[in-house]
Amino acid sequence: MADAANTAKYKNILVINLMHIGDLMLVTPVLRTLRANYPQSRITLLADLKLRDLVEHNKWIDDCMLIDKKGKDDHLLNFIKFIMKIRNTHFDLVINLHRNERASALAAFSGANRVIGYAKPGFSFFFSDVFPNKKAVEHQIQSHFEVLLRSGVVDHIDDGGLEMWITPEDDQKAQKLWDEHFAPGRKVVALNIGASWETKRWLDTYFADVADDLIEHGYAIAFYGGPGDTGIVRACIDKMAHHNSPELHVFTGKLSLAVLAGMLKRSALFITTDSGPMHVGVAMNVPIVTMFGSSPVPGFYPYDEKDVLIKTPEKCHPCGIHVCPRKGEEFMGCMKHIKPDVVLRYAYRLLDTYGDSAGAQPAHYGQYHCEVIDLAEYMKHESHLKDRI
Repeated sequence: MADAANTAKYKNILVINLMHIGDLMLVTPVLRTLRANYPQSRITLLADLKLRDLVEHNKWIDDCMLIDKKGKDDHLLNFIKFIMKIRNTHFDLVINLHRNERASALAAFSGANRVIGYAKPGFSFFFSDVFPNKKAVEHQIQSHFEVLLRSGVVDHIDDGGLEMWITPEDDQKAQKLWDEHFAPGRKVVALNIGASWETKRWLDTYFADVADDLIEHGYAIAFYGGPGDTGIVRACIDKMAHHNSPELHVFTGKLSLAVLAGMLKRSALFITTDSGPMHVGVAMNVPIVTMFGSSPVPGFYPYDEKDVLIKTPEKCHPCGIHVCPRKGEEFMGCMKHIKPDVVLRYAYRLLDTYGDSAGAQPAHYGQYHCEVIDLAEYMKHESHLKDRI
């Protein structure tokens, strides 16, 4: 239980997460929980400037403090000035939710009365309480909640899942694009083929096969992703039999994160790698099929029970390695052994279940553990059925 005296002292709270899209989305349940425990306190989130669309309209916080970590604030003098900006805000409590040097330094030198969370060695000396990040064995969100509970900062957890709000203007932009590209009533399947690590990427030939099959079954296809994904999306489309189909639409590198969220919200299904957009899709409540090769399933599965995660049968899973060290036919074996027919099987199941309610999925508070298809067990089962036949 949170100490009553401490609770009364935390009138000005800062939460820090400077990492990528998915990492930031996985902080949103923390913001809701803090607001539930501190309804009168001022809560500020410190995030990367380029990701402001994800969080600046979050209704559980009072302010976003944004750092241009790859731009003007990526210089020592400006970084020191940013630290002084934090110190001048006089936070009572700072919660750091990523264990990298930049975030650890900002928390350590924040001047707050209490600093808790994850810390890089060296900076942990300046923290009041340091906790391990347990993302390898439990969901990242649960690890964040443990920081709050074990430190005594909160009395209770209010886990509303992943949340993101977009402005009416951005939603209107998404609707305008939707109306320009898709016929009324057309069911659209969204594809995200990029990922921050090579080992998280499903084969482009497999994505091409899936897109072709869906088009043949009457669905429209929308490719998403950031500017860095344009090349791999083009290579994927070149491998499609229906690469000239009017049902194929490419938005890669053309949308803000807010408009992407608006487009995903209107989709019947999202087939994606373990990536930041996957977590945006979860927040938008679109049904998801995802493929996990190198990623640890317990830490980063899509946080919604209607979603399906297909786990590689490879024994080296989860390696957590960014570039596969294996050679020849074994290279990227984790993703090679997740075949298109398995993905399509679960894609069509979700489309049959949820496809008619795209954009109007009801939220299910507290139901966040997705279905995990362990391909090692799946393949044994399929083999057993063939033997019986």
